[in-house]
Amino acid sequence: MATRRRWLFADQLGPHFLDDEARQPVLLVISKGVFRRKVYHRQKAHLVLSALRHRAAELGDRAELVVTERYRDAVQGPVEVCHPTSRAARDLIRSLPDVTMLPPRGYITAPADFVRWADGRPRLLLEDFYRDARRRHGILMDAAEPAGGRWNFDGDNREPPPRGVRALAVPPPPDLFEDDIDGEVRAELDRWEREDGIRFVGRDGPRRFPVTAGEAEARLAHFLEHRLPVFGPHEDAMLRDDPLMAHSLLSASLNLGLLDPLAVVERAEHEYRRGAAPINSVEGFVRQILGWRDYVWHCYWYFGPSFEHRDALHARRRLPAWFADLDPDHVEAACLRDVLTKVRDTGWVHHIQRLMVLGNLALQRDWHPADVADWFARCFVDGYPWVMTPNVIGMSQYADGGRMTTKPYAAGGAYINRMSDYCGGCPFDPKHRAGADACPFTGGYWAFLHRHRDAFAANHRMRQPLALLDRLPDADEVAAIEARRRNF
Repeated sequence: MATRRRWLFADQLGPHFLDDEARQPVLLVISKGVFRRKVYHRQKAHLVLSALRHRAAELGDRAELVVTERYRDAVQGPVEVCHPTSRAARDLIRSLPDVTMLPPRGYITAPADFVRWADGRPRLLLEDFYRDARRRHGILMDAAEPAGGRWNFDGDNREPPPRGVRALAVPPPPDLFEDDIDGEVRAELDRWEREDGIRFVGRDGPRRFPVTAGEAEARLAHFLEHRLPVFGPHEDAMLRDDPLMAHSLLSASLNLGLLDPLAVVERAEHEYRRGAAPINSVEGFVRQILGWRDYVWHCYWYFGPSFEHRDALHARRRLPAWFADLDPDHVEAACLRDVLTKVRDTGWVHHIQRLMVLGNLALQRDWHPADVADWFARCFVDGYPWVMTPNVIGMSQYADGGRMTTKPYAAGGAYINRMSDYCGGCPFDPKHRAGADACPFTGGYWAFLHRHRDAFAANHRMRQPLALLDRLPDADEVAAIEARRRNF
């Protein structure tokens, strides 16, 4: 029987999304309407379109690439497609005639296994899921016990940056080189802006992330050899002159579907088994993919469409224009200015800068969680609704009231000072919560607790910070100052 034509979304571009890489016919669609409806980072748009066009070029005559306003105008059955990554795409597929939806690919834990694990639990905590997944898939296991004798090496992986260094002593990932397809995509985006009224945020720039499985494989191989061995200890640290640290930069490739996540974690485990990388680095990396990445994918579907509208802390403030438009020029706080500049210029910063600078700020300032999640999905090259809805609504903004985490990820300037080199030379002092040089993160932290003390009163993990708040002689004053703050 002839192989049925496979429709590939832009995040399903690796060989594992086809049953017959050598012969299966493929449909690829570029929908201009997607970019007309929302304002994306220019480099994210370039990455996605370049990946689609490179995949079409790889497949040659077997691929049909259609540029259209709407997906439904391009999809003519019979065709089959792997389960998509958004509810909107799933609804579209279900509305189309003669389109068969296959089970999802590109994730490690099957939906049925996640549902069996999740049903009946009051909280779906990562650590519980991660241990279950390790056992089920036999990753980093020595018989029935975790490799290295512990499930979790987080305690070894929270070191601040080394003193007196501006960058970690690790080689950067191999350069990527743009080709004629990249040039065609850049011209296409220019034309959309000029003729179609489609606009973007962020700056254009050289392509920094893979668009083919071959490029992604080279990035993975380099990471495993050169960066994985030193990844763990400083994975939560920040240096203004070292945006990459020892991170893998694989999230965009995984989320485009260029790499199979199970193969990635198995290869990382192989580095540990052959003595090339220590257990704390390998476990920390495996936790990010087998654990967190799969976990948020399944939470997106399990919690349902209402989850993206959760707002347990009644955070209703809209994003300020300078943040929404990626404009750091009037930002004074060194950490925030640097991180927002890097988002503007590259569409990427690593996870601690996202959580403890950008997300921490949004949480402290009561910015609307759905707006924050949407901003992350549009402004990051690896951002998609399934990624950012659980990450932002559940983890970063605590808008689900603790379904995914046991306490809010809020911290003052002391945390940023300990875990980075940002505070030296900053006009704000992380030790000061009031006054002209009060750190907006320090003052903002205490003001956040002051506003929401009733919401956190029953949370045992918040007892100590609330007790410290009660001992502050100027808590009311700090809250009032931060409510009026306009300079960051």
